[in-house]
Amino acid sequence: MDVVEIVQRQVDAYNAHDLDRFVATYSDSVRIYRMPSAEPVISGKAQMTEAYRARLSTPGLHAEILARIVLGNKVIDHERIRGITDQLVEALAIYEVAAGLIETVWFFYPGPPIPLPNRS
Repeated sequence: MDVVEIVQRQVDAYNAHDLDRFVATYSDSVRIYRMPSAEPVISGKAQMTEAYRARLSTPGLHAEILARIVLGNKVIDHERIRGITDQLVEALAIYEVAAGLIETVWFFYPGPPIPLPNRS
């Protein structure tokens, strides 16, 4: 499976609100950054699963890919997300794929970052 298919599977699972399929596209040691922070906001699949459990149960949650660039093992998506806040949220996401799984994600926002998923 190529890097685009892996990232698209993740987007499709997100939009289907399917937590198991969503986290299955990530490595056990996944790290997620909200730039410009040098420290990850999420480290590891277990933390990611808990962080996204509530978000993926949100009615109306949907990510639209506005543009996609692929460079080697990196997929860069310009995303528009509905359902996280009352407003549409736009972000740039860079997904790094290794050994068939998403290993690292960097999120960039044009304004204040979106709220973290609930960690309940």
